[in-house]
Amino acid sequence: MNFEFTEEQRMLRKMVRNFVDKKIIPNMREWDERGYFDPIIWKRLKELGLLGVCIPEKYGGSGMDYNSLAIVCEELERGDTAFRTAVSVHTGLNSMTLLQWGTEEQKQKYLVPQAKGEKIGAFGLTEPGAGSDVASLGTTAVKDGDHYILNGSKTWISLCDVADHFIVFAYTDKSKKHHGISAFIVERTMPGFSSKSIKGKLGIRSGNTGELFFDQVRVPKENLLGQEGEGFKIAMSALDNGRFTVAAGAVGLIMACLEESVKYCHERKTFGKEIGKHQLVQQMIANMEAGLQMSRLLVYRAGELKNKGLRNTRETSLAKWQACNFANKAADDAVQIHGAYGYSNEYPVERFLRNSKAPVIYEGTREIHTIMQAEYVLGYREDKPLNNMLPAWPFE
Repeated sequence: MNFEFTEEQRMLRKMVRNFVDKKIIPNMREWDERGYFDPIIWKRLKELGLLGVCIPEKYGGSGMDYNSLAIVCEELERGDTAFRTAVSVHTGLNSMTLLQWGTEEQKQKYLVPQAKGEKIGAFGLTEPGAGSDVASLGTTAVKDGDHYILNGSKTWISLCDVADHFIVFAYTDKSKKHHGISAFIVERTMPGFSSKSIKGKLGIRSGNTGELFFDQVRVPKENLLGQEGEGFKIAMSALDNGRFTVAAGAVGLIMACLEESVKYCHERKTFGKEIGKHQLVQQMIANMEAGLQMSRLLVYRAGELKNKGLRNTRETSLAKWQACNFANKAADDAVQIHGAYGYSNEYPVERFLRNSKAPVIYEGTREIHTIMQAEYVLGYREDKPLNNMLPAWPFE
């Protein structure tokens, strides 16, 4: 076991942290109030090579390891969850799925421009009636000559209005249930495609989230990702990557809660001493630190399995479940430490609390992950080999 970061990883963290401190944190109060995602941030993420950080150089990426992606997600979420979410969806759910399952032609057409930051990728699985229960999908894809005709809708899709490419899941044979789901690469410019943003969210207000609609969308057969009927496997393997980035982001949110709380503990005095001297405040600080360290270890263990090209569904599920719970509790405690001031946006901790709720719901609720972990221990669940695996790092 090696718990040391490489020099390249340390430099990456320093670069992303500096970017977040200078370009994101000073603007977040205003952006959160306006529900605004500054497009200049996308440009800077592209220029820094962060939109393809763990994609091989031959496909336009930076060629770094999977734990480098975790570092990027930590530091971006330390600024705001919206920016980590953007990288999670673009890189974790879309680009890494193309890397794992795409044909060479699909990689050249879609993965290369995404890794370079020239195009934005998103992921369409959730529907109004299908969240945790993926088999309840209503979207269909009917073969028609050299095309598939897509009809249906998706909801709670991040980057819905800004993405250029979408990985979309639909039934090609509903009688086969899970085995009748297929995956497709859909372009925004395809006739019959439309999107609409969702307003009034509790948190992650700077992030673009909404609905996708498919009305007789003709998708070329070359845009079928994997084989017909492999959609469920592709979706679950994509979620391994997405959940990994969500867990890493939760680590960043705990860092942000801890930094703000420690700062406030030294500034605020009650009963003649800093509030950090009070033992029950210290208990909250100690719990944040414990959550930070445990979550980080779980995340990097999953990342190391990815680096080795091994299945990591079980380990990633545990990391996502625990890190998001720790982050939600850390944000709650951060507000408590700030007292009445924590209830206003004069301090960022109220935004941390609002943002911390969504990750315990999306990409597998904490209840789903609880069941998964119990089933692994009880022997009811076992991960079977996949036809395609993420390439091990270092990349060839």
